[in-house]
Amino acid sequence: MTTLILVRHGRTPANREGILAGWTPGVHLDEVGIVQAAKAAARLANLPIKAVVTSPLDRTVETAKAIIGDRDIPLENDERIGECHYGEWTGRPLSELAKEPMWKVVQSQPSAAVFPGDDGESITQMAHRAIASVHHWNAHFGADGMYVMVSHGDVIKAIVSDALGAHLDLFQRVQIDPCSISVIEYTPGRPFAIHINDTGSDLSRLIPKKKSRRARKGDAVVGGGAG
Repeated sequence: MTTLILVRHGRTPANREGILAGWTPGVHLDEVGIVQAAKAAARLANLPIKAVVTSPLDRTVETAKAIIGDRDIPLENDERIGECHYGEWTGRPLSELAKEPMWKVVQSQPSAAVFPGDDGESITQMAHRAIASVHHWNAHFGADGMYVMVSHGDVIKAIVSDALGAHLDLFQRVQIDPCSISVIEYTPGRPFAIHINDTGSDLSRLIPKKKSRRARKGDAVVGGGAG
């Protein structure tokens, strides 16, 4: 079983002011975001994390470094979990974008949404690259691996929706707040969403427990009951 811990970056001035930052460089955590990242780091401090994989954007790297702290954990950079390329929407206020015809498509049928401009990306493309990244790192860290992935709201919503078996058009039903933690356990049979948008619960249950030989033989049926 591979355990993926998804963390959205902490709050930024763009979040505070309602601006769609996208891939704009130089968007850093604000004073609230720094505190949020520290709290997330404290919640993850006792878990046997093998690595932290981050989007290359400033706000995610800062959050990832806060999570690592002084621990000897590798920091991996992966553009596939970078923010969606919003094209001509980048840097614009959400209140203004909400008046655009494409806004309704983004909210009600995101799989059909393609952002305008030469560097605009579709939400479907974003979802495909993010999920491909998860499959890559799951294979890299192996069946007993536990790792953190620091990314962005829409990217995490797409990954969570995939784990739940939900169509991408339903991904707006998933709420992902700054520095929230979502946990997915990937087994050979199917993934299990253990936490979604969690901002305060005890995560100690994620610490692997030593199993007896008898318990290991019964692993295949865990979660398969009708209760």
